[in-house]
Amino acid sequence: MTQTVPAPGALPHSPPPPHTARVHRAWFVAAVTFVTIIGAAGFASLPGLLIEPLHEEFGWSHGTIGVAVSVNMALYGITAPFAAALMDRFGIRRVVAVALTVIAAGAVATVWMTAPWQLVLCWGLLVGLGSGSMALAFAATVTGRWFTARRGLVTGLLTAAGASGQLVFLPLLAWLVDRHGWRPATVTVAVAALAVVPFVWLLLRDHPADVGLAPYGGTYAPRPAPAVGAARRTLKVLADAARTGPFWLLAGTFAICGASTNGLVRTHFVPAAHDHGMPVTAAAGLLAVIGVFDVVGTIASGWFTDRYESRRLLAVYYALRGVSLLFLPILLAPSVRPPLVFFIVFYGLDWVATVPPTIALCREHYGDDGAIVFGWVLASHQIGAAVVAFLGGLARDLTGSYDVVWYASGALCAMAALMAMVIRRRPPGGAGGGAPGNPAPPGTGLRPDPRLERRRG
Repeated sequence: MTQTVPAPGALPHSPPPPHTARVHRAWFVAAVTFVTIIGAAGFASLPGLLIEPLHEEFGWSHGTIGVAVSVNMALYGITAPFAAALMDRFGIRRVVAVALTVIAAGAVATVWMTAPWQLVLCWGLLVGLGSGSMALAFAATVTGRWFTARRGLVTGLLTAAGASGQLVFLPLLAWLVDRHGWRPATVTVAVAALAVVPFVWLLLRDHPADVGLAPYGGTYAPRPAPAVGAARRTLKVLADAARTGPFWLLAGTFAICGASTNGLVRTHFVPAAHDHGMPVTAAAGLLAVIGVFDVVGTIASGWFTDRYESRRLLAVYYALRGVSLLFLPILLAPSVRPPLVFFIVFYGLDWVATVPPTIALCREHYGDDGAIVFGWVLASHQIGAAVVAFLGGLARDLTGSYDVVWYASGALCAMAALMAMVIRRRPPGGAGGGAPGNPAPPGTGLRPDPRLERRRG
């Protein structure tokens, strides 16, 4: 059921008369968002493929290259909460179109670099800023605006888009690096990012009210006025959330998530496998297979999030991930063997399955500010990834092996599982309430936290 724009003379906030539609426009918006994230996913596939070629061509150490990757990942995370607020101020289309253009510029500029600081500037700073604006806060914002029902499922679908992009780009980029060098691969990333811009500008809409619709499964509401003071609001949301326990637990678990995925496996799996004699193209192909099963696992996680308690799902996901990482050092070999394939499938199902329940918990505890809070939680994810991206390369330089990093990450995942179970549940009728110090969102039928009411009184 969808709804049209109010007729002339109707009350400003009265719901428009309904009409039926075969497919709600929200699903088309989700599809455009999915394609956009896929098109921008090439930059996330490339760092692990660049380490060995840059080391061989320029003589840069793994740790030096890891600095640029770390800057990229840290800025990816730090930019995300501000990007969510900027989308509220300037609209989704403008922010995403500019971000894709910045990604393309940074990727192309690396073609002419000759010094490590230029890698940090181009790939670390420019691509990091652009990709941060295309982070999962983008998916959270689209889901929060366009969907009331099926939010967990849609979050899983949009999260899986990044894995789909990895599936599409990684084998191609690995082949380009192997046959033609790393420069054509970076140009391919730039072209893919630019190719998506027209789709974003022509097909994406910022709010259901722009086309006279209610969110899928919800009721019609006028488009809110553009939010002013995006940076101030983002920092205020952080200050409010930082006074609550769930924020730090979510940030801590997600930092470990980033450390054990983007920072470790995405960045260092290919060179680690190559250390054991495996060809780069074969190792990259295994990462692509992770992307295949990540799509399945993340969509399934979204479905589970709509039906089961999110914190218990997180505990299970982190525990299983930790166990799998402990076995990885004994599975790497010059050729691809069945036990390693089993790890790839198992790990792929768990890769970013943590995202839908984490977004759901942010929305549950912080209401309308949930997307911005998730942006800060995502910042911790990327800081964790950045630290391990650097430390993993440093450990390889010092010990000649990645083994200690795999074992340490497995132990951290066990800690994350315990932290997830400590996250308190919202009381009945309080789920989905507003951010700290704010009442529950209008129309939800939910009560604000009574402790906050007493504090305000």
